[in-house]
Amino acid sequence: MTGRTTKSRRPVATALALMAGLAGSVVAGAPAAQAAPPGGKDVTAVLFEWNFKSVAKACTDRLGPDGYGYVQVSPPQERLQGDAWWAAYQPVSYRIDTRLGDRAAFKSMVDTCHAAGVKVVADAVINHMTNASGTGSAGSRFTKYDYPGTYSSADMDDCKTPISNYQDRWNVQHCELGGLADLDTGENYVRGRIATYLNDLLSLGVDGFRIDAAKHIPVDDLKNIKSRLSNPGVHWKQETLFGAGEPVSPSEYTATGDPQEFRYAWDLKRVFNSEKLAYLKNYGEGWGYMPGGTSSVFVTNHDTERHGQTLNYKDGANYTLAHVFMLAWPYGSPDVHSGYEFSSNDAGSPNGGQVKTCYSDGWKCQHAWPEIRGMVKFRNTARGASVTNWWDNGNNTIAFGRGDKAYVVINHEGSTVNRTFQTSLAAGTYCDVQSGRRVSVNGSGQFTASVAPNTALALHTGAKNC
Repeated sequence: MTGRTTKSRRPVATALALMAGLAGSVVAGAPAAQAAPPGGKDVTAVLFEWNFKSVAKACTDRLGPDGYGYVQVSPPQERLQGDAWWAAYQPVSYRIDTRLGDRAAFKSMVDTCHAAGVKVVADAVINHMTNASGTGSAGSRFTKYDYPGTYSSADMDDCKTPISNYQDRWNVQHCELGGLADLDTGENYVRGRIATYLNDLLSLGVDGFRIDAAKHIPVDDLKNIKSRLSNPGVHWKQETLFGAGEPVSPSEYTATGDPQEFRYAWDLKRVFNSEKLAYLKNYGEGWGYMPGGTSSVFVTNHDTERHGQTLNYKDGANYTLAHVFMLAWPYGSPDVHSGYEFSSNDAGSPNGGQVKTCYSDGWKCQHAWPEIRGMVKFRNTARGASVTNWWDNGNNTIAFGRGDKAYVVINHEGSTVNRTFQTSLAAGTYCDVQSGRRVSVNGSGQFTASVAPNTALALHTGAKNC
């Protein structure tokens, strides 16, 4: 690939982008949409398939102290039985009772996280139900089109066949995603029932929602549902995959919250694996993405890491440095996915979701990796500051500041980079939150350092003591 960092470089369309519509996605809708998370802490730790008790402990022990603003928990509603992770995305009822914990455990988790200064986002599955029949995780009997006490066949969309044409809006938003019974979200009763569920979560203290498969729900339906909430302006982000030439566009969903900008993650994989970090100089809107102030971004999520669309924990330094870049770069509101090892794409979380200790039993705990967690306070400190003092070597080493608040160097080369870097930082001694070493900045805002291959160096005004 050719191109220089001084040009406004647009991403190359990939096969994955063209196939984007094949994956499901989430939320949207409401009059007073609250986009980017409020306050000075916009990083979300996504504790994928952690049980509620383990999430609560993580909020107290790590997330609060490290400066995470939010924790996202897996869908709390009654689900299909089974250990496979995707069972969580097949709702049986809106009772809060799953392998991850019951209503009391959920409420205790929310209260504990709040006490630690961490807000809670619930992954909400409201586009569909299941593609099966049987007994749910809380004991409810059901069939694909009948959920006694919740929905009947009359509440499902008329198109009872799988989505077959992503170039047709009606087909995408009224037919069945993966054969899952599609709810008729244009129906008053269904809208009210979904709103009742979300209001129940709000009553338990939930601060926001990640709406699953939003792309498959018309924006007007989401607006109506959100207008019925006790807090219509509640923060929510929406799973909205981009598909080249498709009639359903993620940008539609800025009317109801933050669409997830999947292209951000797809392109990070390509750049870190096979292109030049120097290309990242105008990453974001300069690549044709949605406005950063209304976009949710990530390096990977539970779907994309399994399907090879994005980097994952198996990619080593590429994966770690992509997180360093995401957390340092002022575009979007970042999610840090924290999951577990998998060899089978269907594998559910170990120990029924209980995390006895990080880095054991297959738990990866990416949110706690020193290179990643060190960047969370970096981001909080740099909030509101523009990119300054960009430098690159024309290849795979880049450095940039965030005004007079922070500065980062990312070396993705195969050899050490030795140089003097120009910053806008005030003179003083800073702590490199990547290595823990001390770095002295002189009165001209300069420091000299050696940055080893595939490592980073990051300074900010909130870290001056090592």
